[in-house]
Order: sequence, then C-alpha cells, then structure tokens
Amino acid sequence: MASNSVQGITSSSSPPPPLYMYDVFLSFRGKDTRNNFTSHLYSNLKQRGIDVYMDDRELERGKTIETALWKAIEESRFSVIIFSRDYASSPWCLDELVKIVQCMKEMGQTVLPVFYDVDPSEMTERKRKYEEAFVEHEQNFKENLEKVGNWKDCLSTVANLSGWDVRNRNESKSIKIIAEYISYKLSVTLPTISKKLVGIDSRVEVLNGYIGEEVGKAIFIGICGMGGIGKTTVARVLYDRIRWQFEGSCFLANVREVFAEKDGPRRLQEQLLYEILIERALVWDSSRGIEMIKRRLRLKKILLILDDVDDKKQLEFLAAERGWFGPGSRIIITSRDTNVFTGNDDTKIYEAEKLNDDDALMLFSQKAFKNDQPAEDFVELSKQVVGYANGLPLALEVIGSFLYGRSIPEWRGAINRMNEIPDCKIIDVLRISFDGLHESDKKIFLDIACFLKGFKIDRITRILDSRGFHAGIGIPVLIERSLISVSRDQVWMHNLLQIMGKEIVRCESPEEPGRRSRLY
Repeated sequence: MASNSVQGITSSSSPPPPLYMYDVFLSFRGKDTRNNFTSHLYSNLKQRGIDVYMDDRELERGKTIETALWKAIEESRFSVIIFSRDYASSPWCLDELVKIVQCMKEMGQTVLPVFYDVDPSEMTERKRKYEEAFVEHEQNFKENLEKVGNWKDCLSTVANLSGWDVRNRNESKSIKIIAEYISYKLSVTLPTISKKLVGIDSRVEVLNGYIGEEVGKAIFIGICGMGGIGKTTVARVLYDRIRWQFEGSCFLANVREVFAEKDGPRRLQEQLLYEILIERALVWDSSRGIEMIKRRLRLKKILLILDDVDDKKQLEFLAAERGWFGPGSRIIITSRDTNVFTGNDDTKIYEAEKLNDDDALMLFSQKAFKNDQPAEDFVELSKQVVGYANGLPLALEVIGSFLYGRSIPEWRGAINRMNEIPDCKIIDVLRISFDGLHESDKKIFLDIACFLKGFKIDRITRILDSRGFHAGIGIPVLIERSLISVSRDQVWMHNLLQIMGKEIVRCESPEEPGRRSRLY
C-alpha cells in the first residue's frame, strides 16, 4: 500500500546544475589579438566581476580540449567574437564559430561581434584575406565542402549582427564601451527560463506563424490573456529562439511597473535604444526619446518585446506605429487588457490559452511529486486540485509546490479551502500557499513583494537578517513553494504574487495607510 504522504517519493532528484558557468566566452585568433586587444578586454571584464572563458592554449587541440571548449561555449551567457584579418584562416576558429551560432539559434545565447581590423563586408562578401582563406579551405577540404559552406554561412550570419567596428578607434575606449555594455546586459538579465516547459511548444508554434507573415513589413503582435496564464513566458521563449534573425533586439520587462515610476518613460526609451544600438543614447526627456526612436530605428530590422503593458499611453512613448521601425521588424506586446490594442487594426492578436488537462496535470505533478505523474494514492486528489487551478501555469506551480510532501488529510484540507473560494479566483487560490507559511516566512514574502523584488540575494539576506527574519531559512522555503525564484543572484516574483502580497498589506488597514505594516 502506498504511503499517505508524498515526502521522499523522488528523493533521488537533486537540483539541476546552474545553466551558465561563464558570463562571456571569448572567441579570437590567438596570433592576431591574444597579446593586445583580447587580453585587455579580458582584463577589463574580469575587473568588473564578469566570469570570462578565454582559451589561452597555443598547443594543437586534441579531442579533450575541443570537448572542453564546446562545453564552455554552451555554458556561457554571451559569446564575443573578435574578428581579425586571419580569423577565417583558422579551421579551429571557424569550428568554434559554428558552435557559437548553433548555441545562438538553439539556446538563445547572445552573440556580439567585434570587428578588430576587418571590414564586416569582407566577411559577408569574402574579400581580401577572407577570400584567400576560403580558397585555401576549399582546397584542403575537397572531401567536405559542406563544412566549408557551413563556415561561410555562419560568418555571414554573425557579420550581420549588431556589434562594434573598432578599426581606427581608440582601443582602450572601445574596450571600455564593450565591457560597459556587457556589464549592463548582465545587470538587466531576465530570470532564466527552464528548458522543459510544459505545453510551450504549441504556443510558440502559433506565434511563429504570425512572425512569418508579411516578411517585408514591420508588424505588431499582441499576446493577451489573464494574469498567470504564461504570456511573459511564451514571449521570453519566442524571443530567445528568434532574436538572432534581427539586427537588434530588446526585451522590456514590467513595462507597466517601470512606466509608473519617476522618469519611467524616459528610462524605458533609453534602455530600448541602448540594447538595440549597442551604444549609449542619452535621452533628455521622453518627448525627445520618441523622436530618437523614430529616427534611429526606422531603417533597422528589430525584435522588440514590450511585456505587461496596461495602457495605450505606454505604447505612445515606446512603439506607437509600425513606421517607427525598419521593414521586417516584429513588435510583440503582452497585456491582460485587449483595449491596449484598440485603434490599431494592424496588430495581430494571439489569445494565450490555458493548459489542457493533460499538460496541467503534468505541470502540477512536477511540482507536487517531482515527477510527471501523480503518485498512485493521489491521482483523484490531484485532478481535483488541477480543476481548481483552471489551467493556469502559475496556480499549478504554486499550489503543487505547497502540497509537495503533505499527507492526504492535508491535501483534503486544502481542497476544502478551494471549495470556499467564489469562482475560484486565482489570487485567492495563491493565497492558500501564503497562508501555509511560518509567520517569519510570511514577513519575508511581504518584504520582497513590497520592496525587494529584483534585488541581489546577498543584499536581501542582509536586510532581512537585520530585521530578525532568518533569511537563510526563509528564502529557500519561498523558492521551494514557487513563490519566488532566483536567477543570476537576483530575486524575482511573478507580478500576480506581488499584487497578492501588496493587497495583503493594504487589507491590514484599507483606509489608513499609516497603520499598515509596510508603506510602499
């Protein structure tokens, strides 16, 4: 007979290893730049606390070294490729390039080209040194011309990405600009998306169909749906999979929240321009920012994600018309409110769908049992809970995490509470997990919801410990319950959970804010 508790059912499962071991992988031709530009860039990045992989071996590479290199590329968030005159003459460099392009297309890795002493057109049109290199490769690889063709294709792909042409420029200034940009991109890195998302591929496939329409025009795509349905997640997955196809890309997260802050519109405009142009663009005010976006992006094919938009006014400052952007651009907007798109007949609307019953049960089981199916004694109970979650991924994750390790009587108690919720409102369903926390952990959750979302975990720990909340115990509990997540040492929380936390604080004293436990 099976146990009445799911504790220990999957004790063999351990936390997955970090997705990234390195921030940056440097690809370069050793003879050309090892002792000057590349080593100086490496030092500057390291001084900023950025983890860099730089292959400093001059010896002939064997299989062991090659395997280590491939692994380093796969485990890097960025690849910086320093193109020099003789880069293409090295089969090793070109094989490295092919691997980098593969990671860009399949894993969403960010690739940044640096044109050290070569014109980008020499690469795409294979002139001069690059032409000579490929004539030699075609002679040396007569039996494998497909490999040579792949090298050419990858060179052309990367040469068309946004990067830096540092020819005839001050080297130290160029290195500082590159290092600052990478440091900035790492500071705004979004939470890591799991590679094993339930039900995501069918959604992305539908959106890909929209992306492929009207190839020569800029088009707007709206992703609509209620909170917790997975709009941001599907936008992130799509962004990571297709951004390499564009001259520049930008994912503006939490537009609603940032726009409401002091100077928010201008800061969003500045971020948009910096990420796409890969150079600082000082925006003095938001009106000037509109003109800068129109002037500087009207000929660029870009991918822009505006996440969590709730007012048409936000679009007026960031992406009012398709004419602001170059042919082939794709502007994707996530919103809970379809009114955001009224008046723009050109926008293609995708209604985000809830998970079907099978996918919902699988996602719930992954959290409640650390398995793809429920334990034998919990099948019917699991189906009841999944019904209350109504196909919403956030609710399935939070409630599943809350029920992990609990006994059948505890499950029945939770289900009885759900029975009392009118229309099974998602906020009230999520509240069940909050109510099951220890008092100290509740306080940690509310502090993060009101003040600390997006902060570095070390800083949050110091703040919470100074308040006597034992963050070293409480934060792991909140992670286990899927109430917060940690990515690149930053603490994140779903917008709905943050709204729930702030509402809990507001209800402490609806009419007199000064009597609440927290003022935000």
